[in-house]
Amino acid sequence: MRLVPAETLRMALENVRANKLRSGLTILGIVIGVVVVVVVASILTGMRAGLVASIEEYGTNNIYAFHLSTGPQLGPRDRAEYKRKPLVPGDADAIREQAIAVEDVANAAWAWQIDRTLVYEGAKYKDGQLQGVTANYGAVTNLGLKEGRFFTEADDEHKRNVMVIGVSAAEALFPHKLEVSGTEVTMAGRTFRIAGVLEKRKSGFMGENEEDNAIFIPFRTIRKMEPRTRDVMLVIRAHSGQVLTAVDQVEDVLRRRRGLRSHQDSDFDLSTADKFIEQFDRITAAIGLVTIAISAVGLMVGGIGVMNIMLVSVTERTHEIGVRKALGAKKGDIVRQFLFEAITLTALGGILGLVVAVLVSQIVMLLVPELPASIPPWAVATGLIVSVGVGLASGVWPAKKAAALDPVEALRYE
Repeated sequence: MRLVPAETLRMALENVRANKLRSGLTILGIVIGVVVVVVVASILTGMRAGLVASIEEYGTNNIYAFHLSTGPQLGPRDRAEYKRKPLVPGDADAIREQAIAVEDVANAAWAWQIDRTLVYEGAKYKDGQLQGVTANYGAVTNLGLKEGRFFTEADDEHKRNVMVIGVSAAEALFPHKLEVSGTEVTMAGRTFRIAGVLEKRKSGFMGENEEDNAIFIPFRTIRKMEPRTRDVMLVIRAHSGQVLTAVDQVEDVLRRRRGLRSHQDSDFDLSTADKFIEQFDRITAAIGLVTIAISAVGLMVGGIGVMNIMLVSVTERTHEIGVRKALGAKKGDIVRQFLFEAITLTALGGILGLVVAVLVSQIVMLLVPELPASIPPWAVATGLIVSVGVGLASGVWPAKKAAALDPVEALRYE
């Protein structure tokens, strides 16, 4: 008595419907395991896509030089890095003169002690990210302007009190003002004239861009306001197609200027678009391992549950198995039937897990718009394959136990 696959599927579904609560509790672990994997994968995939788009918008030919390590990283920075000597503006001049693969170099500095609160007619904006940059910074990092202009070399050379602000700062201070450039605001007890307002970037990591809250002032102005400013980053633009060559040349220039010998490690960091992505991928790989461990627990619990329910099913259907064997069913037919039922049960858990994962991802994006989520096809395929695999592994023992039953004894079973 052979059953065609369609008939076996029908029997498996009927068995699930006959024991809805038991089946639901059995596949709960599988549902949780699939949900964890798919949701985490969707969030990490969305974040990576946002990071890549943001880096591309800044410029894939850019190199970022800083005395501390930069880019995404797990855990705190090595304390030994704080003993490193910061970069100086002279390093930018040397790179520009000696590295032939470099097109331009912009300086950027931070002054953490300066009060960055912007004040305009009683309105205050405290979330600004203050940074002093050279006049070519906008061109090197592909900044766009919504209105006005970026400050000039003359503004920087004469240490003028001018600034370019991000769209969030402009909207907060001037909600009803159509033209912001030319307006004067107060910061740290000084009066600054707004030269321009940045255009909002099309992309951003985690749904937003730090430039939305930017306050850019001339590089020399910030060093005049805070002479102790030491944190200087160099944003280096390489000629098209020469990023790797430029990295080697910049490293050589900086090592010579910092007096490093051949056996000494570089006491500065050079980051490129590819390096940022590699760093992020290393972090996601670590998160992925944790996710796999968590989901594995759920899948293991689900697998044990499926094995248990199939063993119970074998006991409950002993008489049915005896009848089938008496009518000519072979051991292989019995094995296939119970394996198929176990796979059907776990596959339903996998499908339900995918549905829940999609809903959770949508809810996450609604509640936290800045946290992107994009479900990758490989996560969907993995969820289904793993759930089917769990069913196959969990159903082997019960299926063999069912097939090994003696038909005469099975028919007598009550």
